[in-house]
Amino acid sequence: MLELKRIYWTRKSLRLGTLCTVAWLFAGAVFAAATHASMSQRPTSFIDVLGPILNAALAAVALPGAIFIVLVGVAVVIRANDVRRRDPLRRFTRQQRREGMARADGQCELEAGLHRRCLRPAEHGDHFYPWSKGGTTSLQNFVAACSRCNHAKGARIPSPGQQKRLEQRRLAYISTNDAIRVGERRELTGVFKNLT
Repeated sequence: MLELKRIYWTRKSLRLGTLCTVAWLFAGAVFAAATHASMSQRPTSFIDVLGPILNAALAAVALPGAIFIVLVGVAVVIRANDVRRRDPLRRFTRQQRREGMARADGQCELEAGLHRRCLRPAEHGDHFYPWSKGGTTSLQNFVAACSRCNHAKGARIPSPGQQKRLEQRRLAYISTNDAIRVGERRELTGVFKNLT
């Protein structure tokens, strides 16, 4: 559970950092251009007008531009590791689906509204931690879902709060402690294992 929390918050902070950097880039360029455009000198040529504006805009966006490039590089590395982490088996076996649906008593396990369990019948066996992001095709990562909840969740990584609430809800209808845990990520194999 700690690893999934770390992954979730790392990705959220990466998105927030990228958004802030883009806003910083835009604001820096606009304010630099606006301050030099309001000068009251009489320009003699087109270069005299654009030269100081472009120099000021470049100076204003140099640092946020470098930060943006670093953040994009980190995102590319994370995505490449997700692809290498994928489980070779995409679909759950019949036995896994049967056990998972029986464990959920045929009802959707995902949240409907106000952090309550959805009341619709389960139609799909879904990866709680998305397969495309490195989630395993195992019974621990299996969650019974109705089509509406399954499509609403998509391939997004669930928040640590969603994971904790699902585990708390499972206490009411699952007797073994091993089956209560939810979410599992495949280990990274290969040369770059120690980098993540």
